[in-house]
Amino acid sequence: MNAGSVALVVPDKIGVPDLYELSIPATVFGIPQPDLADPWYDLLLCGTGERERDAVPGFALRSRHGLENLVDADTVIVSWVPDEVIDDNAPVPPDLVTALRRAHDAGARMVSLCVGAFALAEAGLLDGRRATAHWMHTAQLAERYPKVQVDDSVLYVDDGDVLTSAGMTAGLDLCLHLVRRDLGAHVANQLARRMVVPAHRPGGQSQFIDLSVPPTDNQGLAPVLDWARARLDQPLTIEDLARRAAVSPRTFYRRLQAATGTTPLQWLLNQRLARAQTLLESTDLSVERVAKLSGLGTANNLRHHFLKQIGISPSDYRQAFLR
Repeated sequence: MNAGSVALVVPDKIGVPDLYELSIPATVFGIPQPDLADPWYDLLLCGTGERERDAVPGFALRSRHGLENLVDADTVIVSWVPDEVIDDNAPVPPDLVTALRRAHDAGARMVSLCVGAFALAEAGLLDGRRATAHWMHTAQLAERYPKVQVDDSVLYVDDGDVLTSAGMTAGLDLCLHLVRRDLGAHVANQLARRMVVPAHRPGGQSQFIDLSVPPTDNQGLAPVLDWARARLDQPLTIEDLARRAAVSPRTFYRRLQAATGTTPLQWLLNQRLARAQTLLESTDLSVERVAKLSGLGTANNLRHHFLKQIGISPSDYRQAFLR
C-alpha cells in the first residue's frame, strides 16, 4: 500500500467554482489521517503563475511549488483550465501542457476533474482513450479533440494511469476511488464516512440521476439497503428487496435507479465486491470463503467479477494490500 505524493494544479485566477473543485482533492489528499494510513498523501499545490494571488473577495491562496514540480509527483490532478478555453475556444496555456506531458513521461498518474480534461487532451494524454468531463462540456471536448473517446454518461473513467471525472461531486467520487486503489476499500470507506458521503459510487454510474423523486422515496430505501448489506452472504433478489420495501419490484427498481443511478442487481454486485475487498484486505480467509461471505458464491465467480470490475485477481489484490 502506498499513498505517495499528489500535485494539484492551482490556477492563476480563482473563482468560486475553482475553489469548490480545488477543495475536493485538497480535502481528500491534504488532511493527514494517521489512524487510517501513515504516512498519508503528500499534497503539493503547484501554481501556474505568482506564488500568491487573489481569489474571490476575502480569499488569498499561496502555493509553494510551480508547474516544474509536477514532474516529481506520483499523481497529478488538474481541475481547471482558463475560462477562455471553454468560452472562446482559446488554447490551453502552453506551460501547463508542457508540464503535464513531462509529468506523464516521468511516470505520474494523471487525473482530471471536470474541465481539467481539456488540459489532458491538449497534452495528448487522452488520445485513443475513453474519457469524461462534466456533461455540459463533453460535446465541446469531443469536437475539439476527436481522438478522445468521450463518454458523457459516466461519473468517472479509470484508464489505469490516466483518469478523468465529470464535474462537481463526481470529482469527489474519483478522489475516493483513488484512495481505494492506493490504500484499500477499508480506508476509503472510513474516509468517506468521515466526509459524510457515499463510500463508493462506481465510475460507470450515470451522471444523469433523476432528482425529481420525492425525498421520502430515498429515505424509505435506506433501511432496505442497510438490511441488504447485512445479508450479502445470502441469496437476494429484487423481489426480496421490493418485499422488504413494501412496494412492487417495478416500483423498487425505478426508485433505486432514480436514487443511485444504477440497477438493483448492479447495486448488489457493487456491494458484494466492496465486501470482498474489505475481507481480502483485513483477513486471511481463503478466496473461496471470501466469495461465500460476500455473496458471490464460488472462488471462480469472485475471480470473474474481480477481473472484470477491478482489473486484477483476488489473490493479486490481497497481495497488493498486505501490510
